[in-house]
Amino acid sequence: MIEVKNLTKKYGDHYAVQDLSFKILNGKIYGLLGPNGAGKSTTMNMMTGCLAPTSGSVSINGFDIYENAIEAKRCIGYLPEQPPLYTEMTPAEYLLFVAQAKGVSGDRAARQVREVMELTRIDDVQNRLIRNLSKGYRQRVGIAQAMLGNPDIIILDEPTVGLDPKQIIEIRDLIRHLGQTRTVIISSHILSEISEMCDEILVISGGHLIASGTQEELQARMDGSSELHLVVRGDEEGVLSVLGGIDGIDKLAVLPSEKEGEVALRLRVSGDLRDDIFFAMAEKRYAVLTMEQEELSLEKIFLALTDEKQTEEAEDEAAAEVEAEAEAEAEITEQEDTQA
Repeated sequence: MIEVKNLTKKYGDHYAVQDLSFKILNGKIYGLLGPNGAGKSTTMNMMTGCLAPTSGSVSINGFDIYENAIEAKRCIGYLPEQPPLYTEMTPAEYLLFVAQAKGVSGDRAARQVREVMELTRIDDVQNRLIRNLSKGYRQRVGIAQAMLGNPDIIILDEPTVGLDPKQIIEIRDLIRHLGQTRTVIISSHILSEISEMCDEILVISGGHLIASGTQEELQARMDGSSELHLVVRGDEEGVLSVLGGIDGIDKLAVLPSEKEGEVALRLRVSGDLRDDIFFAMAEKRYAVLTMEQEELSLEKIFLALTDEKQTEEAEDEAAAEVEAEAEAEAEITEQEDTQA
């Protein structure tokens, strides 16, 4: 199990990660999801002991990653976004070197190297120089080195970045296979990848953990929200006026219409509002031409959650500005009173 408590990394005045806390339980595939620059790689580097935090702690199977580094790191296999490969070696040479560096020696090291090469399907290129391998094969070699030492936890940072579609499918199959016997943590900004492979999802934005749980739990967090695609025959102002009188519409966007006199809309709604919308439009003699409702995909949930976070941050900044202005005015008034 991994337990992260109040993890923070600050560079000057910038927080790459701020007050991050979560638990990773054994036997599942976890996805660390967030846009580029969200703090995913920084978090992984601190979880694996490669980067010291400004504050906070990381415990791996009960061992503190900094105070009991050797014991903690024995439990982890890590593939950074840029695989740490020695390109003038062959995969067989490199993996044997890594095994020995991890304290695996003799026949046991040779046996583990053979096993991970078979699992990652690189045994057919084991005697070629790594610099001559494709990116997909290099990624496999990187995953193979993470598996050496039989760690309980495999951490993979952007494992499919830069791969072609066939290579992506192969790496995803490999990760699913690893997830059958180990705890796997992968970071990605590719929502379909996280949705397909992961049992649990941690959503990070701006260095903060903004949501966690299964995809179904994240859906429930949206209070049963869904999207409604609507085309109505009528004038835009009138249609928007009708929708403005219906409770439960959380967000509305007018889309480009294919025909004059028609209004196309995308709504985010709480609950099933189709009857309410239909009868409200009929009362104003607006014809509803199409109306389709669909549950929010992980992509839509992610965008909604990050939008919420950005809105909260904007509101906090605005409140801080108002407070600062009030303090400045109070100080000026106090100075004027003193002078008077």
